[in-house]
Amino acid sequence: MPMFNVNAHRIDPYKNFRFQVVWDGQVVAALSKMSAVKRTTEAIEWRAAGDSGIVRKMPGRTKIEPVTLERGLTHDKQFLNWANQVNNPDGNAANSLLNYRKTVRVIVHNMQGTPVMAVNLLRAWVSEFQALPEFDSNANAVAIETVKLECEGIVIDDSVTEPAET
Repeated sequence: MPMFNVNAHRIDPYKNFRFQVVWDGQVVAALSKMSAVKRTTEAIEWRAAGDSGIVRKMPGRTKIEPVTLERGLTHDKQFLNWANQVNNPDGNAANSLLNYRKTVRVIVHNMQGTPVMAVNLLRAWVSEFQALPEFDSNANAVAIETVKLECEGIVIDDSVTEPAET
């Protein structure tokens, strides 16, 4: 069975460094790293009294792991503005109950920069915001700011299909 429907000649999977993250219709600037999008379902073990010691398993609660976004430190305030909608330094009355949850779109690109897949993280919100990294005057690195997102659903967008490659 071919790994790709449209490009049956292709044997190489997509690379993990060609991606974009979008919310509120804007691409997240200077994004350098994103943790895995992962859903885990707990196993409930049970055994019937008359069984010969066989432990059976059935699905239990499902949870979606937090997704962490890292980007180079810039003057763009997307991370800060969203984090402030969840926990505003001006007090609880300044929190945005309307806007603190967003749909976050992750778009995977092929090497030509064409979108090949998209995943939507539903009802996401910022649970952790790191404004500044640890600084080290002896290091040779980029300053990174991060947000950790909690979400309640993962949906593959079937409208983004495999493009024919040239």
